Amino acid sequence: MTPTELAYTPAHELAQLIRTKALSPVEVTRATLARAEASQPVLNAFVTIAADQAMDAARAAEDQVMRGDTLGPLHGVPMTVKDLVNTKGVRTTFCSYIYEHNVPREDAIAVARLKTAGAILIGKTTSPEFGHKPLTEAPLFGRTRNAWSAERTSGGSSGGAGVAAAAGIAPLAISTDGGGSTRIPAAVNGVVGFKKSLGLVPHESTPDAFGNVSYIDPTTRTVRDCALMLEAMAGPDPSDPHSLFMPSTGFVAAVEGARDLAGVRMAWRPRMGNTAVDTEVEALCRSAFDAFAAFGAQPSEMADDFEPAEPIFQVLWSALLNARFRQFVPEFGPRMSETLLRQMDQGANATGEEVVKAIFARTQIFRQIQSWFTDVDIIVTPTITRTALPIDHDFFGPITINGKPAGTVRQSWYPYTHPMNLSGNPAITLPAGFHSDGLPIAIQLIGRRGEDALVLKAAALFEQARPWAQHRPALPELDGRG
Repeated sequence: MTPTELAYTPAHELAQLIRTKALSPVEVTRATLARAEASQPVLNAFVTIAADQAMDAARAAEDQVMRGDTLGPLHGVPMTVKDLVNTKGVRTTFCSYIYEHNVPREDAIAVARLKTAGAILIGKTTSPEFGHKPLTEAPLFGRTRNAWSAERTSGGSSGGAGVAAAAGIAPLAISTDGGGSTRIPAAVNGVVGFKKSLGLVPHESTPDAFGNVSYIDPTTRTVRDCALMLEAMAGPDPSDPHSLFMPSTGFVAAVEGARDLAGVRMAWRPRMGNTAVDTEVEALCRSAFDAFAAFGAQPSEMADDFEPAEPIFQVLWSALLNARFRQFVPEFGPRMSETLLRQMDQGANATGEEVVKAIFARTQIFRQIQSWFTDVDIIVTPTITRTALPIDHDFFGPITINGKPAGTVRQSWYPYTHPMNLSGNPAITLPAGFHSDGLPIAIQLIGRRGEDALVLKAAALFEQARPWAQHRPALPELDGRG
């Protein structure tokens, strides 16, 4: 197996090769770390590479294999963790100078569960400061580029996670999604990103457990690996009220047993309160939707009866940022992201009445979205309205769709993603093909709350119909090819 073949081997295959002693955790981890280090000058996907800790874990994992111990489903498989998620003994900066030297004493629940399943942490991936926007750049580390183009953004806020998966650095990535932050980077980098149902994976560090819009998620190159990650991370925990009554198994079985979608009602929804979509994106995503009929799905199309959710999301998000981070401005203001400070100012200017009305509006959005599932089981949309933005795009500036200005980034680039953060519904993004600009296009599958297994089943069948994993970005610095 060549280094490049090893780099792009799916997690479930790596785990089997390690289990049968065809590969060792030490050699896999060493190769992964070498690729991560080599990628930094090119992609800049890491805040911290945890080489010493990773090799210690790999040697311990190898000892377990040689002793014949019972092994977890991800034993010896490398993973990355977004630098907004706590990792015991490994620096967690939240991509901010405020926490530049912060080393947590405990793992986040999701991290601890993946380690129990055998995964090995190799590094912390980049995000904008505190995950505040969908473009991955921060004063602490600079910009993270798209895996497919140095001139385009990696998306955000889990930009490093999406790039690390797409570039074959590690097959498993913990990401987070506060408005599309798992799905946007996965879409623009051509990988799988699953914002699961609210509470399916406990999020113990969010300060507002009851009004939470942020999710801890898997980003992978294959649907099966996504299901493996989710099954390892899912399950109730008393720290998260939304987690207490959620299903925690059946995801791997749904993917491995996927044969057809007989009787599953699937609806194409080309708009979600937005007016503009790139013509190639819409055409390719519609063609992708048509592929589900071959598996017995019952297709239909939904009219757009949805008011834009962005104004409501913006009030809630900016108020949250202001409440959490205003305290740091006197000491760290000059070293904080200008776009973060501007959003905090928006939050400071929101009245209490406006915030409460936004909370009320979130409830109405939840109820409207749940009503869609009276006659439909899965809704299919584009994930975003166009391919990756320029790497230096102004977050507050207009984007261009079909050659015309189309509103700001949040208003017009990802209207399909943040409503599902407000409603709690599971939503997965899948690569669907390439735009004429050479960049990936993605579709999004949305399901009922708690029906994550059905969403994964449909995703697995789509992956069978339109396999993608053979597509790899041209990274000659890593793979020696143009």
